[in-house]
Amino acid sequence: MRYKPLPASLYKRNRQKFMNKMKPQSLAVFNSNDIYPVSADSTLPFQQHRDIFYLTGVDQEESILVLFPDAPDPKHKEILFLRETNDHIKIWEGEKLTKEKARELTGIETVYWTHEFEKIFRDLMRHADRIYFNTNEHYRASHEVETREDRFIKWAKKEFPAHKTERSQPILQRLRSVKEPEEIEQIQRACDITEKGFRRVLDKMRPGLYEYEIEAEFAHEFLRHGSKGFAYTPIIASGANANVLHYIQNDQKIQDGDLVLIDVGAEYGNWSSDLTRTIPANGRFTPRQREVYDAVLRVKNKAAKLLKPGIYIPDYHKKVGEYMTEELLKLGLITEEDVKNQNPDWPAYKKYFMHGTSHHLGLDTHDYGILEEPVQAGMVFTVEPGIYIPEEGFGIRLEDDYVVQPEGEPLNLMASIPIEADEIEELMRKK
Repeated sequence: MRYKPLPASLYKRNRQKFMNKMKPQSLAVFNSNDIYPVSADSTLPFQQHRDIFYLTGVDQEESILVLFPDAPDPKHKEILFLRETNDHIKIWEGEKLTKEKARELTGIETVYWTHEFEKIFRDLMRHADRIYFNTNEHYRASHEVETREDRFIKWAKKEFPAHKTERSQPILQRLRSVKEPEEIEQIQRACDITEKGFRRVLDKMRPGLYEYEIEAEFAHEFLRHGSKGFAYTPIIASGANANVLHYIQNDQKIQDGDLVLIDVGAEYGNWSSDLTRTIPANGRFTPRQREVYDAVLRVKNKAAKLLKPGIYIPDYHKKVGEYMTEELLKLGLITEEDVKNQNPDWPAYKKYFMHGTSHHLGLDTHDYGILEEPVQAGMVFTVEPGIYIPEEGFGIRLEDDYVVQPEGEPLNLMASIPIEADEIEELMRKK
């Protein structure tokens, strides 16, 4: 394990918060992710399902959590099932969690092997009236691949058709969106590692490099500081490539005079960071580039101040749109006539700033959160406005990660990462 595990007390609190929301005489089941095949005998690196990790801290395949607050036997209120190890697995894959280590990591006293699950689960279901299934209901979710969770749900519905069913997601969406202090510390560690990567890139950046060489510099710094790597597929977009919002090819040569839009973030212990900076390949912004850059930065700074308890995200985005409209007018990219005649469903500013300003951040880069409910203290959001000008051959986006505070302005977890144009240029001159 590359990262220092968080204390079991965090996961115990998380489980208790979930169980407090469950209906009487019900149990909930959470499965690990599969190890996904590529071809032949190749597989992708294992990535734990964030929900079972949130509730246990277990970062191992073939694990199952069962929560049954009203279990007749008190030892079955919380049960963890683990893949039983043996000498063969130890030689080929390395150590797996023992029952003793699992108890220490999770705070769960009752631990069985996964091959015992069906027998024990059937007995538990005799005492339960309903079961909570953990479906993926994220607003950006893709459902093209059947997961281990999906297969379990199909099996359970077939084997126990008379039981009532409930959804875990409405509970988890609310719980996971508000971070505990320990979670915020992990996100801060991920942000700190991202900063190390960015400062390295400021030193290495120059015309003539390929975008993937910049990606490699980040990977080097992330790995050497205990991260498994990128929290999401990195974007290194030079010149006009920055106008492709999800540009991930990272295969073009960086030209003199290019701006390079860098959207990267390190993970740490499965928690994500999310940074965007746009820097001049040769170390100097042109007057026009600087003009647009400063406009984006002003919008970002004003937008962040809006993130306070009680605000609704749709209202927040509307206000940020007003800020952006003001800047685009000053830049001569839109006119007063454009604004007067704009479609309310697609305002004039959307021609140059077509994506949202913020999303929840946490165990997932686009983390859980119900966008129709008011912002709360303890939520973590990105703030990432941009201006994209295909006709001028560049785009600029700037992004930091913020924790909503009970009062006042949000806490910027990336406050120490250079962002002012003058500082960027000064640091690049020193290389």
